[in-house]
Amino acid sequence: MMKRIAIIPARGGSKRIPRKNIKEFLGKPIIAYSIEAALESELFDEVMVSTDDDEIANVARAYGASIPFIRSKSASDDFATLADVAKEVLSQYNDNGEYFDWACCILPTAPFVSGDKLIRSFSILFDISADSLICVKKNSYPIQRSLIESNGFIELMFPENSKERSQDLEETYQDAGQFYWVKTNIFLEKGNRLSCGNTGKFVLPEMEVQDIDNYQDWELAELKFKVLSRRVVSYD
Repeated sequence: MMKRIAIIPARGGSKRIPRKNIKEFLGKPIIAYSIEAALESELFDEVMVSTDDDEIANVARAYGASIPFIRSKSASDDFATLADVAKEVLSQYNDNGEYFDWACCILPTAPFVSGDKLIRSFSILFDISADSLICVKKNSYPIQRSLIESNGFIELMFPENSKERSQDLEETYQDAGQFYWVKTNIFLEKGNRLSCGNTGKFVLPEMEVQDIDNYQDWELAELKFKVLSRRVVSYD
């Protein structure tokens, strides 16, 4: 039987927005949206939060997540990557004799995640025989026309594309920063979600993507969420 785990990484040391992972987002702690989406999907044998913080752990438990162990100091500093956290979690479960075929890492500040998105993204893995999946949004402007500053002046980063029509340039995407699927055995061997075999994509509408790195981002995310709650969004 195939086993799946949802890993929600939520350390206590957020700098730009203090206590960001449990800050109230339209009526409840923002991490609650990620936990509830994972539980709502009914995809997972385990929905866990990896944290080094007692208050975050208590909030996560209140919304139905498990906290089987406290995150190590080495995986809690400013230099620890998402892959470092996921590897620590999976390794600790393995040491306890519990193994998972698939892991989904859901960010704790991703209120636009839903159970439906998780279900449909997981089905894509099998439709295209992927080993991992990342949710993305299309870049609204061709990055091949990007501008850079050089010696105080602006110039094209890729001047060879200066005469190309926008519609003829290859479509590009960026990480939506919401969730990632990985086949655990390949991930533990390779150690990076984007070098984990064949990586598929789950495309999100621009309206459902918002980095939350500062207070202005937070306000924009709340505005988008309010608008989305009033209408249905279609997916590619």
